Amino acid sequence: MVKTGARHIASLNDGRSVYINGEHAGDVSVHPAFRRTVQSTGKLYDFQSRPENLDLMTYQVGENSDLRANRIWQLPRSYGELVERRKALVAWTEIHGGFLGRAPDHVASCISGMYMGIDVFESYDSNRAKALAEYYRYARDNELYLTYVIINPQADRSKAANEQQDPFLTAGVVDQDAEGLTIRGAKMLATGGIMANEVFVTCIQPLREGEEPYAVSFAIPMNAKGLKILSRRSYEQAATSVYDYPLASRFDENDAVLYFDDVKVPWDRVFVNQDTAMCMKQFMATPAHVYQNYQAQIRLMVKMRFLVGIARKIADTNGIINFPPVKETLGKLAAQNNLVDSLVHAMEIKGQSRNGYFIPDTHTLYSAQVLTQELYGQVITTLRELAGGGLIMLPSSVEDFANPELHELIGKTQQSPTSSSEGRVKFFKLAWDAVGSEFASRHSQYEMFYAGANFVTKGHSFRSFDWDSCTQLVDRMLDSYSLEDELKTTKSSAA
Repeated sequence: MVKTGARHIASLNDGRSVYINGEHAGDVSVHPAFRRTVQSTGKLYDFQSRPENLDLMTYQVGENSDLRANRIWQLPRSYGELVERRKALVAWTEIHGGFLGRAPDHVASCISGMYMGIDVFESYDSNRAKALAEYYRYARDNELYLTYVIINPQADRSKAANEQQDPFLTAGVVDQDAEGLTIRGAKMLATGGIMANEVFVTCIQPLREGEEPYAVSFAIPMNAKGLKILSRRSYEQAATSVYDYPLASRFDENDAVLYFDDVKVPWDRVFVNQDTAMCMKQFMATPAHVYQNYQAQIRLMVKMRFLVGIARKIADTNGIINFPPVKETLGKLAAQNNLVDSLVHAMEIKGQSRNGYFIPDTHTLYSAQVLTQELYGQVITTLRELAGGGLIMLPSSVEDFANPELHELIGKTQQSPTSSSEGRVKFFKLAWDAVGSEFASRHSQYEMFYAGANFVTKGHSFRSFDWDSCTQLVDRMLDSYSLEDELKTTKSSAA
């Protein structure tokens, strides 16, 4: 059976140890800090389980199998299958407008990419390769919602993980035996972890000699014994109502630090064991890094459409759509939106087959990351400039409408040529939550750093670019003339 929202929400009441505001959260599906966002993730599964959406959102596993799986686990064999998969991801993303950065399709894309590069794991260790292959199938067949933690705590960045005051500040192997590994320490940033079923734990940062205990890769349930989930402040809980904070109240996927208090990881869940080189290869020598970030660009493509839609409605609501400078601004936003859209389509069209799987073009992907890291902030600033004081001068809360006198004053002071006063307030509340609230600020930070610092993405672009084709053009031009020929011509002219 295809997973439903009710089934997913029920699976989260599994005894996981989530802490927020100094207390154990208990059942996260009913806790006021998480419940609406949990319901939002449930709606993703309800959407896929509708009969009319089955072909869009799922695919048949195996030629003679009745098993259907979500397309987030699909391993495209052709350009056409890659496009089919993208359409499913777009449909899911449109439900949340791109504001769930770690929805189920992100880490599923990462694990699927690793599976596509199973030969890399086979060359490393056949047992670890078998563990990965079996886990991919398990996660796919059980429709697991996965998050991941792949960054070490910041601490003293001038020192390696093994040089910190506490050698187990960063999660690492404290012991191993016939049963598996014992992990102690912390990892970040478990975005979406509160509503996920399991967590993929590894390190994407380059590791040095001496950091082998931290060079691991494994997956465990969020309710694993000894795993503590330390939530950041909940924007959902701080949202006074859905009307006042329509995004923060329903799509605050949350972020958390995970602390591993001697967590036991069985061998059939271990994919890399204390190998710094393989820790990096699992991402860069397989399609994993490309596939997970390709998904992120699909999400951003939808989010850009949402933000550009807000820009247009600001202009309409304020009656400034026919101002030439406003049309100019909207024209630039439209071009920026199309840039992201075109890059997603270009990385598909320029994709290539590898080991029988169709992989989006690597450098086009990294180009998109470099450009969109800077672009997102520019778009948010443009929306602020378009809206002006309209984002600020709004009723204090939905309760103002319950007061007849205030309701009448709102009608007099919140006017628009295209909307009622209630409609204007509702729209600008949404716009503020997208560009100016604490939730929006977190998203600006997220879009800047989810793929790594800017120098990291620029480094990916540098190493994946076809420099030879460019320098060959220069060399060809240089070879088309010479100093000797020029001197001969000069002498001939002088004679």
